[in-house]
Amino acid sequence: MHVKRVYDPACEADGFRVLVDRLWPRGVSKERAALDAWAKSIAPSDDLRRFFGHVPERYPEFARRYRAELAANPAFPEFLDALAGHPVVTLLFGARDTEHNEAVVLSGVVTDQLHARSRD
Repeated sequence: MHVKRVYDPACEADGFRVLVDRLWPRGVSKERAALDAWAKSIAPSDDLRRFFGHVPERYPEFARRYRAELAANPAFPEFLDALAGHPVVTLLFGARDTEHNEAVVLSGVVTDQLHARSRD
């Protein structure tokens, strides 16, 4: 599982490329994004996105709330099913901060869920 800014060039090593932002990133054409999927249904809610506002001090609470949203989101299991068939997945995000964003949280949750499924 990789996490990468959508503004960075696409490469073959990215594998299955999924945009995980609810809003389309500014200044990026669909061709340049080279997406395989846009998973806006599992992106943080508008309220949560506004709460976070990309303020690093709010990140721990943002991550906690986002994990709770994912657990309650009926689209999340389907998203996991879609990823399970791909050996390499890159979650794409538009934020400038590469350490404090929804893709980082999502990557951890997805990795944990897919590992749990493989043990079952």
